[in-house]
Amino acid sequence: MKHLYLISGTMGVGKTTTCQIMKKKLNSSVFLDGDWCWDMDPFIVNDETKKMVINNICFLLNNFIETSVYENIIFCWVMHEQSIIEDILARLNTENCNLHLISLVCDKESLKNRLEKDIDKGVRTEDIINRSLERLKLYENLLTQKVDVSRLTPREVADYIIINC
Repeated sequence: MKHLYLISGTMGVGKTTTCQIMKKKLNSSVFLDGDWCWDMDPFIVNDETKKMVINNICFLLNNFIETSVYENIIFCWVMHEQSIIEDILARLNTENCNLHLISLVCDKESLKNRLEKDIDKGVRTEDIINRSLERLKLYENLLTQKVDVSRLTPREVADYIIINC
């Protein structure tokens, strides 16, 4: 039985780093970051591009699910609404998968500190702080297992998910 990890969380909470660590720790693993499907210039968010991105994500995830060599499929993205998760799951062939629906959450101070470090490195711009803080509360309502990463390193988060989720 395959394991499909859908890991959500607001921008800067540590999804990508955690998933990269999980990919190395789990046997026969593959990792897809939903942001890779958004890497466009110009970055345009409208109904057409949203549909395209979801289609691309589901196409890739289904191919990973159908490929016999991958036992663990790890996907992360900013899935801040239950409808996003449900839309993705409705398009996937998950009958032979154990689903792990996880949201990474943290306190506002920790999130702000993480984002400020990224801004200092030039990885993100200042406007990300308010946008990410505003989305943080939306994860409380998702039908996912919440993992509070406020005081954990990405390695500790990865280990926690592998053992407990």
